[in-house]
Amino acid sequence: INTSRRSKYELGDRASECRAIHSTTTMKVSIDIDALKDSKKLIGSIDQGTSSSRFIVFTDEGKIAASAQVEHTQIYPESKPGWHEHDPLEIWDSVVQCINALFVKYPELKLDAIGITNQRETTIAWNAVTGLPYYNAIVWDDVRTDPIAKKIAAEGTSSSDQGMDRLRSRTGLPLASYFSGTKVRWLIENVSQLHSDLMSDAERGNVRIGTIDTWLVYQLTGRCSSSDGSTKGAATISDAVAFNSTFPKGNVGGLFITDVTNASRTLFMDIETCEWCSDLVYEVLRMQAFPVETALAKIEPSSCVYGTCSGEEGGIASALKGVPIASILGDQQAALFGQVCFEKGMAKCTYGTGLFLMMNTGLDLVPSVHGLLTTVAYKIGSEPTVYGLEGSVAFSGSVIQWLRDQLDIISDAAESEALANHVQSNDGLYFVPAFAGLFAPYWRSDARGVIVGMTASHTKHHICRAALEATAYQAKEVFDAMYHDSRICLASLRVDGGAVANNLLMQFQADMLDAPVIKPQVTETTAMGAAFAAGLVVGVWKDLSEIHQMWAADKAWKPTMPANERDSYFMGWKKAVTKSFGWVEEDALANVDEETQTDKYRTRSVVVAAAASVLCITGFILLRSKKV
Repeated sequence: INTSRRSKYELGDRASECRAIHSTTTMKVSIDIDALKDSKKLIGSIDQGTSSSRFIVFTDEGKIAASAQVEHTQIYPESKPGWHEHDPLEIWDSVVQCINALFVKYPELKLDAIGITNQRETTIAWNAVTGLPYYNAIVWDDVRTDPIAKKIAAEGTSSSDQGMDRLRSRTGLPLASYFSGTKVRWLIENVSQLHSDLMSDAERGNVRIGTIDTWLVYQLTGRCSSSDGSTKGAATISDAVAFNSTFPKGNVGGLFITDVTNASRTLFMDIETCEWCSDLVYEVLRMQAFPVETALAKIEPSSCVYGTCSGEEGGIASALKGVPIASILGDQQAALFGQVCFEKGMAKCTYGTGLFLMMNTGLDLVPSVHGLLTTVAYKIGSEPTVYGLEGSVAFSGSVIQWLRDQLDIISDAAESEALANHVQSNDGLYFVPAFAGLFAPYWRSDARGVIVGMTASHTKHHICRAALEATAYQAKEVFDAMYHDSRICLASLRVDGGAVANNLLMQFQADMLDAPVIKPQVTETTAMGAAFAAGLVVGVWKDLSEIHQMWAADKAWKPTMPANERDSYFMGWKKAVTKSFGWVEEDALANVDEETQTDKYRTRSVVVAAAASVLCITGFILLRSKKV
């Protein structure tokens, strides 16, 4: 199934200034007919990620019976370093394509339930009358709202009520551009039609704001819009944002819900009560008229029957009509669930676009003083909420993608390992991929990517090795912080994600952690977690113990590196990290905030010396390696 994606939102006078990395690719479809026929129960799992959407069908034995995957467009507005957007209608269209592809290949497919897992924090605002977005989705790793986070940090009523941690006791989170609340404030302050509708008594109730899970449930349970977009208050008449997309219009009238794991990443939810807190909403948005009851989705458990799919009325396969939607989990919580980390102290690390290490802390809210996040792990029906500690790293797999797409050092991800294996060590070269700042445990928005320790003897092989090693170093930093916060020494780490196919990285990871790294037989743990949570509700599996028995290890990497060598490597990394600090000055960040207070979207200049140096130096190395 060939898919060619071309879409954009015209953003006032910057309509021609959007640079998009388009996805022109063939959808990947795989079906095991025998598994589909033999399984008594089948669960579908929607896995909507940063770079692609997938629909995977699991059997009652926890095996993959069918899957479809397609990439979607990454939108990077020109002259806006660090901005990252998605087209919400393309996101929905990619999910529809994956679902429909499996039903086309196997029309007899019958599902007992559907689960959803999604990229977290990515934020969408749309109009309930037209079903159209007011603006592109602002992606989780977008840094435009860093000045807003700093402003919120300074808006406390006293000096003791100021700083990046001023809301942490109530939300479990620091104030950072990462979280949805700052993105909502940017949308309100910069998209004129959204602001106008929120200030209008007649239109306020039509505004919907949510994360990707909320958007997908709304589409799955809604019906195709008959509106032409001319209704008063619709996104299409905005003088700031005129919608122009080749993708089908959004649905209307769907369920407007989210789950506790996604809600816990907004800065709006009280981490103890797991409910929206009006005081927190005001602290973040500074908008008295914001309608919490209608603009924010109802918070539900991670596992329960929320409603049923609308089928053809919503533009998806008719066979889905009436199929219950029975789970919602943010992607990292879904991976924790899929790795069956049901007991306190169990942990997993997912290597995707970013890197996310999460540990189950049971019913205990564990405050972090070492740069981690206190978050909701999951909530099954009416059972008590289970909490977790998480370390989030912005750039992991995306670094390898950068080597491929931006520098042309490699043609595919697998080549990074082959090139890295040409050398026995990094020979003192370190790559700190702080392209949009550093997340856990530093939370330094002023950091930018650097390559340090370079000599004339280094080649592209060292660059690839340093890029891979950077992932392991960052995981170790989070791993160590998790011990200091919880005082739980992790005996091993369960891993998943694309990087587990890289043996060099996994062995280096085990060496850095000085602990075994274990890969499961089924590595699609994110989708599996959503399927497990959905299957629990509809009776495919009776309890967590039965699910736990289905997990099996596929491979383990054990540490072999001497302690003194490990310490030397890590000491070099810690020194390299300090070199990434301070590349974006505070006054530059302040100017960003001032210039985004208008719908004109004026071009600005941001200090990106580190990123530029990486490109220039790496170019030199490539030229030199070719001569050699």
